[in-house]
Amino acid sequence: MRWAAGFALLALMACQSTGASSVAEEQATLIIRNGTLYDGTGSPGRLADIVIAGDRILHVGKAAAAKHANARAIDASGLIVAPGFIDPHTHAGSDLNSANIERRRNLPFAYQGVTTVLVGNDGHGRTDIRELANRARAQKIGTNVAYLAGFGHVRKSVIGDADRAPSASEMEQMKAMISRAMCEGAVGLSTGLYYTPQNFAKTGEVVELAKVAARHGGYYDTHMRDESTYNIGLSGAVEETLEIGRQSGAAVHIAHIKALGPAVWGHSAKIISRIEAARADGQKVTADQYPWAASGTRISNALVPRWALDGGLAGLRERLADPIKRSEIREGMLAGLKRRGGAAKLLVTGKLGKAQVETGLTLAEIAERSGQEPVDAAIRILETGDARLASFNMDPADIHAFAVQDWVVTGSDGSTGHPRKYGSFPKAYRDFVREEKLITMARFVRRSSGQVADIAGLADRGYVKAGMAADIVIFDPDKFAPNATYQQPKKWSSGVRYLLVNGSLLIERGEHTGALPGRSLLKDSAC
Repeated sequence: MRWAAGFALLALMACQSTGASSVAEEQATLIIRNGTLYDGTGSPGRLADIVIAGDRILHVGKAAAAKHANARAIDASGLIVAPGFIDPHTHAGSDLNSANIERRRNLPFAYQGVTTVLVGNDGHGRTDIRELANRARAQKIGTNVAYLAGFGHVRKSVIGDADRAPSASEMEQMKAMISRAMCEGAVGLSTGLYYTPQNFAKTGEVVELAKVAARHGGYYDTHMRDESTYNIGLSGAVEETLEIGRQSGAAVHIAHIKALGPAVWGHSAKIISRIEAARADGQKVTADQYPWAASGTRISNALVPRWALDGGLAGLRERLADPIKRSEIREGMLAGLKRRGGAAKLLVTGKLGKAQVETGLTLAEIAERSGQEPVDAAIRILETGDARLASFNMDPADIHAFAVQDWVVTGSDGSTGHPRKYGSFPKAYRDFVREEKLITMARFVRRSSGQVADIAGLADRGYVKAGMAADIVIFDPDKFAPNATYQQPKKWSSGVRYLLVNGSLLIERGEHTGALPGRSLLKDSAC
């Protein structure tokens, strides 16, 4: 079964044919009444009823209750009814692929009103998309998922962690891997050009792979090479991103757009101006943003010079054993600390490997307790493992400047140890709509649903209108709020009263139902 724009709903492909009866002929199963509907287009809210038949929206408007008397009704009086939110940047792939059913429920996102997550961001996405989708269908998942093919996965598979260019045959292998992923349903190519080994790639290498994604109708999603002053600088990274889009023909999407660190605070104005100019020239450029002042990263990513990570953490530890190289690495890490605003701005939220480190303390506090300089405390951690950090490096003025752009959408970058996994969408609502009044409710809903669907090419998601998938969130505008904090990052958000995924209730009266109605949303690239 194929929907408009060639999207296949994998869970239905085996049991329905193109000759199935239309939605209009189906029996209504649920009516949502009396709510204020924001339909995902950016239009103002209006009172409207929604009639649902199975997994599809049958009718929006006046419900004609007598005609659908046998359908269950939800009274949404005083509540907001909107398309289920779509998160364009998550790290939920391991949860949805887990053998643990509780992880597969994906409730940290569901309680934010999210019905679809994209995974494979930052270049980490696998390319065996069909296998991932088959596993999700067999095990069942809570929310929908769409997949990005990852440059980092591809480069590491073909070249490893080495700092070198690919040979001609290696480049062909990488292109074939991306092509396969696109043919199996990936929506685009993701990169994390700041991260090892992706940072070793030159622009032209990325262009060649982005061309493959574009040829199959996919877009280019990127954690840029620099969001601060690590290498080519924030402005240089934006220019590289735009150049990749121009040369490849792919639409460009910048992940978690920000100005990271005091050295680039205030640079949002020129970044916005540059992107606006590219869009005026006809280039497709968008971005997502999380509403937190702290990014989530690791000590190795935040502080260690990129050259020292040739060969990954194993290569780093070999260099640390050499007194001369250790001194050079230490100097680079001191510059990293300065760039990040100092050790007091780095909160340890989790430990990795065999690292001996206490969480819930800043690097400055850890150093003080151990009687070391902060840089030496960081090196000690890296000698046996690594640590997750919440890095408090954003200026509210830059956050707000990006938030009001009509090409910026809501995203979480949701990952372990950071409250953004549990609270980004309600925090964006609370901060940008209710408190700061930077955007309207209609704009918030659009940037969290329909606009993201348009970017990712999810043709039957993101809008509440007849014929669309019945992914719907119903929330209390007075109670929709985050509860997760940096100290307690694993607290579900409040205010979502009902959440429908493919017409099934995942949340009912504020409690999860135990249902697993999610599907893999696969792009049909006509391979």
